[in-house]
Amino acid sequence: MADLWKHFQQGGWGMYPIVLWSIFTIGVIIERSLYLFGSSINKDVFLATMQKCILAGDVAKAVKMCSTANAPLARIVQAGLVKVNRPDDEVQASMDEAALREIPKISTRTGYLALLSNLAMLSGLLGTIGGLIRSFGAVGGEGVDPSQKSRILAEGISEAMNCTAFGLIVAIIGLIGFAVLNGKTQQLEDDINEASVQVLNLIVSNRQKVNLQNVA
Repeated sequence: MADLWKHFQQGGWGMYPIVLWSIFTIGVIIERSLYLFGSSINKDVFLATMQKCILAGDVAKAVKMCSTANAPLARIVQAGLVKVNRPDDEVQASMDEAALREIPKISTRTGYLALLSNLAMLSGLLGTIGGLIRSFGAVGGEGVDPSQKSRILAEGISEAMNCTAFGLIVAIIGLIGFAVLNGKTQQLEDDINEASVQVLNLIVSNRQKVNLQNVA
């Protein structure tokens, strides 16, 4: 930790915007990870349960299980199940409406990680340029004590390299987080599309078995 603080100090003013982007990056990664992985359910098990309930005609039990699951996929399916006593197009419209509410919650803010990664990298580059300007100014500047030139040159190069290193570290963390979370987002959206179509087809194909009692 002491070495990290030492390198931070050597990085000069360019380290502060990098720290700012790192805070935002880590915050987005943590928040999105908690939501996305907390919203994930086993699609195959869920569909098997829904199929069992619908084929048995017990839609009320299916609705109750969706409420218990408390996940975007379950809420979208539940929106269709509670309209099971309505025409097919109304069931579809209800599920589409629920999807329009849930899918933006899944994909929101993840895209910021790519932006934050670029900002961290560019801030590191800006700090690097500042350090190099300081270094070259020490070598060729007038009025600079020759005995201090080597020290100022070394400090400028150290500032440039530390900014580059910290900017790249934050950018790498952000891009890895973006890749993982974007993949999870796509998986959840694919599961929603697949499951909603399958449940709708089950409802349409088995209306004669559906028990409409106790269905809201």
